[in-house]
Amino acid sequence: MKRIKIAYITGLDPRDKTSWSGVHYYVWKALERNIGDVELLGPAEAPFTLFLCKVLHGISLYLLGKRFNYRHSVMLSRAYARIFQKKLAQKKYDLIVAPGGSAFIAFLQTDVPVFYFSDATNANLINYRKMLTNLLEWSRKQSLLIEQAAIDTASFVSFSSKWAADSAIRDFHCPPEKLKVIPLGANLEFAPPREQAVRPRTDKTCKLFFLGVDWDHKGGPVAFDALLELLKMGIDAELTVVGCKVPTEITHPRLTILPFLSKNNPKEFLQLEQLYLESCFFILPTRSECYGICFCEAAAYGLPSIAGNSGGVSSSIEEGKSGYLLPLSANGKDYALRIAGIWNDPAAYNQLRISSRNLFEQGRNWDAWAESVQEMIAKKSIGV
Repeated sequence: MKRIKIAYITGLDPRDKTSWSGVHYYVWKALERNIGDVELLGPAEAPFTLFLCKVLHGISLYLLGKRFNYRHSVMLSRAYARIFQKKLAQKKYDLIVAPGGSAFIAFLQTDVPVFYFSDATNANLINYRKMLTNLLEWSRKQSLLIEQAAIDTASFVSFSSKWAADSAIRDFHCPPEKLKVIPLGANLEFAPPREQAVRPRTDKTCKLFFLGVDWDHKGGPVAFDALLELLKMGIDAELTVVGCKVPTEITHPRLTILPFLSKNNPKEFLQLEQLYLESCFFILPTRSECYGICFCEAAAYGLPSIAGNSGGVSSSIEEGKSGYLLPLSANGKDYALRIAGIWNDPAAYNQLRISSRNLFEQGRNWDAWAESVQEMIAKKSIGV
């Protein structure tokens, strides 16, 4: 297939590796490597409309105690449509790509085929994510309307998990023939060499690595309890926490707390990479997760993940191959027992590290994602 011209629609700056946890950046680069020439049409914002929406949100919270999901409001979505239609009119494109961009394409009027992908639908997120609880009823309806319009506008659609794809079909009647589940990849410029990632480990200390911004939302208390339980079992364990504010009462000699490490900063990224390489398990008893790019990154380093089975995590972690999923009811002791069972069998542990890396190479990387997208493009005869 010949290279095509792609208009890349994002609200945030794709060059920023913290934008959507880096997805915007790594998708951009994967499209350029594998599919075509990409024109960045973001960042884009509608300052006045956004300000007005925030004012309405504040008034609603103050007077009614209800949230207004203004990021997925008709008012803001129409403003984005006007912005991007002007940008699209300036050049000829073969394809529009809108990552997580339901609000950007819902009211977009264009003859150019649109590819919309995300890790969740708004139906998935309402009352699942904290910021989307206790919504005004008309805001809830607008959020669903935006998702419906985006799916209808798109020429083809993908979601990163069966959890999200099932919602697209069930809640928004997305035709199965224009929908495909495509797992997202690890947000890494370069994966470590396979030999380095899967080398046999002879550690005496079971090193747990926890990465997240919100201590409670990511299951920090459960991870800490797992550390304590492992120590009670006589296993020499330690836990390193990165990126979140841990309550002051949570202290232990075997607990290390580090600040947020940015991939935009080469020194901090190197520190993050070392943690992936030196740790023995990636632990994240997350309470709600749409997918979990971090689990793909862990797999790239041959690092097994032990996580909460919530949302779309089961499409990021493959049970028994790159880690294990525990129910949301699982406590620290449950996590510790699962980890101990693997840790006390060195052969099984090292095999799990190899299969974790295999999963990354076979499908949890952005080039594999782009290959699947390319197949969808070919079926639409785009660029032919």
